[in-house]
Amino acid sequence: MLTIFVLFLASLWFISILRRTADQKQGKNGRKLPPGPRALPIIGNLHELGNLPHRNLQKLAQKYGPIMSIRLGTIPAIVISSPEAASLILKTHDTSFASRPKIQVSEYLTFGNKGLAFAEYGPYWRNIRKLSTLHLLSASKTESFVSLRKEELGSLMQSLMKLAATDEVVDVSQKVGEVVENIATTMILGRSKDDDRYDLKEIAEEVLKIVGAFNLADFVPFIGALDLQGMTRRTKKAAKSIHQVVEKIITEHEQDTDHQHRDFVDMLLPLMNQPMNSHDKHVYIIDRTNIKAILLDMIVAAFDTSATAIEWAISELVRNPRVMKKLQEELQNVIGMDRMVEEKDLGKLSYLEMVVKETFRLHPVAPFLIPRECLEDTTIEGYYVPKKSRIMVNTWAIGHDRNVWSNNVEEFYPERFIERTIDVRGHDFELLPFGSGRRMCPGMHSGLITVRLVLSQLVHCFNWELPSGLKPNDLDMTEVFGLTVPRANHLLLKPKNRLLVRTT
Repeated sequence: MLTIFVLFLASLWFISILRRTADQKQGKNGRKLPPGPRALPIIGNLHELGNLPHRNLQKLAQKYGPIMSIRLGTIPAIVISSPEAASLILKTHDTSFASRPKIQVSEYLTFGNKGLAFAEYGPYWRNIRKLSTLHLLSASKTESFVSLRKEELGSLMQSLMKLAATDEVVDVSQKVGEVVENIATTMILGRSKDDDRYDLKEIAEEVLKIVGAFNLADFVPFIGALDLQGMTRRTKKAAKSIHQVVEKIITEHEQDTDHQHRDFVDMLLPLMNQPMNSHDKHVYIIDRTNIKAILLDMIVAAFDTSATAIEWAISELVRNPRVMKKLQEELQNVIGMDRMVEEKDLGKLSYLEMVVKETFRLHPVAPFLIPRECLEDTTIEGYYVPKKSRIMVNTWAIGHDRNVWSNNVEEFYPERFIERTIDVRGHDFELLPFGSGRRMCPGMHSGLITVRLVLSQLVHCFNWELPSGLKPNDLDMTEVFGLTVPRANHLLLKPKNRLLVRTT
């Protein structure tokens, strides 16, 4: 009898799914949803995402429009694929779309969504964002690490110069990853690069892999308890290990007061058990869990994103010798050939700025902004967007839109920014490497400095050649999809010294 009853309930559920699918373009009270492809029962449009969802959703948007409705399993979603549509989400209706959807892995990894990236929109999120911006990520805090960045880059250049003298092939991906790791680790922990007590890069990579992985339970919640993919087991195991490391970091900082550098952990600890918002109606006391969540956010954000952007920039420069030569000429004219680039020089390097923008356009580190969730029933451009809809801003599609960037959209052409005063800080919706609005990346200033400084140093100090007689067009530019989109294969190049003097 119980089996028959369960089958009856399952049949009713399946019929309801079929009806919902048939009526998916008809919203609440008959209001019209955005156009989009027909969804299948249960899986919705998941089958149309493929291995590179940003590219496949761009193709669908070319047919259905820049505001497109799809269904991810049982979850309604709106895909945004134009600057105008992005402006509606991130500016005009920013408050309505300021929250994050709950996903299974972030609940486990970020101490119950206590981190800045995945916290729901509300008083708690506003206060930890204010805290992070004021105490960790302000321009003045970033500038306090100038000498650290100079030291780490000097070490990298010395290492590369030795390799260049022996005509060796260099794993550029590894070298760039190491310098970004060293800078980030010292900023966060205050430790030297020779101290291998914690492998923060491994932590960051594991978090990015798990969060960026396809998890069926997020889209078809009723099967979550079955853990068909093993994602719950994997996430819980990773979370336990990561949380132990973060706890150990905090404990050691509490016990060791003799740091030479004042790092992020040192800045956070005095805030523990203090009110975040003493003037608000609801007072939040920052506790140890909050500190852990914020620290984990800093670790993940500091590593992979900057290194990926630098890697793509070098790849495009090697494939486009004209652009490489022009950038090197600017560096030679502004800096000279007798010294390395310093942070104070960056504002004078206009072509470098264009190269970085063009890299962000062609190869956005994150092909989608972190998904948002609609807080209330909303109407945009005459279309009904139901509460709890997932909002996906396809930054890759916007960067490859011929209506925005002309017919040479696939060409690496930094000069397109000469006449277009497009900023990367969230004011211009044609280019959104750090997002925009309330949920834009608070670490933007630090990230921009790292990308511009490391890239300019590599290009100024060395000429770069492909090994084994390969030509520029032979360079493999295959990408791998995840929360970020890095190169599928490491970038291998031969450096040739350019500077007239060695680094010290």
